[in-house]
Amino acid sequence: MKYDCIIIGAGASGLMAAATAGYRGRKILVLDSANKVGKKILMSGGGRCNFTNYYVEPESYTSNNPHFCKSALSRYTSYDFIEMVSKYKLEYHERANGQLFCDNRSNDILDILLSECEKADVKIITNCKVDRVEKNDGFILDTTSGQFTCDSLLVATGGLSIPILGATGFGYQLAKQFGLRVTATHAALVPYTFSGKWLDITKNLSGISMEVEISTNSTSFQGPLLFTHRGISGPAVLQSSNYWKLGEEITINFFPTQSLEGTIQKWREEGKKRKLSNLLAEELPKQFVNTWLQLFGEDKPANQYSDKEIKLIAEQFQQWKITPAGTEGYRKAEVTQGGIDTDEISSKTFEAQKVSNLFFTGEVLDVTGQLGGFNFQWAWSSGYCAGQYI
Repeated sequence: MKYDCIIIGAGASGLMAAATAGYRGRKILVLDSANKVGKKILMSGGGRCNFTNYYVEPESYTSNNPHFCKSALSRYTSYDFIEMVSKYKLEYHERANGQLFCDNRSNDILDILLSECEKADVKIITNCKVDRVEKNDGFILDTTSGQFTCDSLLVATGGLSIPILGATGFGYQLAKQFGLRVTATHAALVPYTFSGKWLDITKNLSGISMEVEISTNSTSFQGPLLFTHRGISGPAVLQSSNYWKLGEEITINFFPTQSLEGTIQKWREEGKKRKLSNLLAEELPKQFVNTWLQLFGEDKPANQYSDKEIKLIAEQFQQWKITPAGTEGYRKAEVTQGGIDTDEISSKTFEAQKVSNLFFTGEVLDVTGQLGGFNFQWAWSSGYCAGQYI
């Protein structure tokens, strides 16, 4: 059973590459170990699939080589993908910061990709585990569905995130088998966990959400934060996790739109006799306000605070510093950071520099996007570009 190219992984990147190559007249086979294709597409965006972003820039990605992603992102843009799905009359809408979501369901995106693959005569086999890959003139794959051979092989197996959907380290193992470097991997776009007294506090605040600014050593993000029974989550937290290293401190501003010190001083000068907790509860969740004042200050009428007390309270609401115990790990991570070293891969063709006709695309590579459709766009861009050469 000979093919021009076999693609391992029927996710976003693998299906995109398959359709692209199939339209070139290539005989393509896609293999996936799961019982159905595109599981990560289906669960993404709360079932609505945040499939791309209007404002995709290389700066939205992290990698040991920050220049690697530029070529593919410029050759296949978010507007190219939008043009493709628009031909199928996909109904979608924009949310904050250029994020694009399906109006109906994530399945709409998967249906489009499968339709493209069908039109391009791509064959897809699910429930197929690859046991062994050998290279001679081409590649020989021993699988649970039989033996297949091909001229070129594309690995689009994704990372380690969300193992319940079938994520494994197979792509990394295959890269190492052929002598390619793999950088250290860890969970990204993932909630933080706390320990000790802060764990008890976050448990009591579990379910409370608010707009914050959260800062790591290198960057800051503004958006919703959610207290959980294990620590903190929410979009701003997930974004920051891409730039956080274990043992580092983070800073959270729970009052990001104005100076709290100046606001309390204004209330004092106006002679406000209402308790500070009641005044702050007009801006922030009351349970959170009460907890924070118990920890860091006394709750009394606003006109009774000294400059020193105001400064201390403002610092704890606007510059709360904490070192997370860790993260929720791959179980809750949306993506895997790190992966196959991009110095081993051509940024034009996605072929391995050392191994002819061996290609890698998508999350298995050391390219990680921010929250907001950037990782799907990387899948589309890298898959499309590789599809021109496999």
